[in-house]
Amino acid sequence: MWPLTVPRLSLLLWLLCPGLAGQTLFQSPEEGWQLYTSAQAPDGKCVCTAVIPAQSTCARDGRSRELRQLMEKVQNVSQSMEVLELRTFRDLQYVRSMETLMRSLDARLRAADGSVSAKSFQELKDRMTELLPLSSVLEQYKADTRTIVRLREEVRNLSGNLAAIQEEMGAYGYEDLQQRVMALEARLHACAQKLGCGKLTGVSNPITIRAMGSRFGSWMTDTMAPSADSRVWYMDGYYKGRRVLEFRTLGDFIKGQNFIQHLLPQPWAGTGHVVYNGSLFYNKYQSNVVVKYHFRSRSVLVQRSLPGAGYNNTFPYSWGGFSDMDFMVDESGLWAVYTTNQNAGNIVVSRLDPHTLEVVRSWDTGYPKRSAGEAFMICGVLYVTNSHLAGAKVYFAYFTNTSSYEYTDVPFHNQYSHISMLDYNPRERALYTWNNGHQVLYNVTLFHVISTAGDP
Repeated sequence: MWPLTVPRLSLLLWLLCPGLAGQTLFQSPEEGWQLYTSAQAPDGKCVCTAVIPAQSTCARDGRSRELRQLMEKVQNVSQSMEVLELRTFRDLQYVRSMETLMRSLDARLRAADGSVSAKSFQELKDRMTELLPLSSVLEQYKADTRTIVRLREEVRNLSGNLAAIQEEMGAYGYEDLQQRVMALEARLHACAQKLGCGKLTGVSNPITIRAMGSRFGSWMTDTMAPSADSRVWYMDGYYKGRRVLEFRTLGDFIKGQNFIQHLLPQPWAGTGHVVYNGSLFYNKYQSNVVVKYHFRSRSVLVQRSLPGAGYNNTFPYSWGGFSDMDFMVDESGLWAVYTTNQNAGNIVVSRLDPHTLEVVRSWDTGYPKRSAGEAFMICGVLYVTNSHLAGAKVYFAYFTNTSSYEYTDVPFHNQYSHISMLDYNPRERALYTWNNGHQVLYNVTLFHVISTAGDP
């Protein structure tokens, strides 16, 4: 364990692993610092990683919080001193000018020698009127003197408190600790990139990105694009649509600015579209045809029928909406989720060749598609929710590597009560959803089993 209490640094270096591992990319401001990953090695060692926002470093630790409050007090005292200095300088200038006036009055009174004409009297009266504000300035001086005494006492107390905290925290000052924690954050992120696939064990609370469009639709980023490419694609509606909006960044999408429009040559059906390596994959309306549309050339590169796949609301998800065919991308490639008459309406998962759209391999999951709210792929595992409405949870998982399944119970907060699109993005390790006209993200928690150095 660390000899210092590093605030909000949830490294969770437990003697026993928690059995959970989180993957955090988009973070809700209310959630604070979050567990990034944890895993148990074959020898029982626990490896944990955390996401630590640098801007809130050391926010939860009691002594660091006290130190920050003291630093704020120091800043307030400094600002008060600056105000006093400016006001004192201003008043000093005023007093000096009044001093000249008073000397002039004194000289005139001495020269008058008891006899003052009416004109001279009026002039003296006018000069005396100019001296009236001097009393309020002197009163302000008195108040400022009391303030300075109070500030001196505060500075004395602050100095004592800072010395006590410095002694308790050891040789490292606040800035030193902050730099050390930020360096650790960089190491933790680097470690996270080395972790591979894992099993879904949790879904975070929803993070609403924007409220835009109709009740149904889809939005996504390119799962194969480099990290610097943060373009967002937006497709409103679930049938007969042809207009795709491409936003330059996520920030532009949130603000509704800097976008271009693509007009598809053939309309889409459903909301199960996906952008993969610069192309949009979608289901052509009133058909079981898969279309690959290339954004840069604005052309269809290839289209192919998915053998036996139902379409036109034959085998949709529970919410309908022509959701017969759902395309997905995970760490291993492009997938299609659908069903056929031969499979008696059960969900079929097929791995597709992204260049030719040919089916590489298929699995019959045995789960009825009409009973599924939505589905998504993570690391070759199909996860299915039991509803598209409030109270939904991730209920079923099918493992393509072993052709086996299990029932799960992963809570899934459906904030806006009607999900019509749910997709996993392996680059960002987050779930994208369209929920009743809201574009929403979820972080996922994955459990990783990793090998120690030297293991095969």
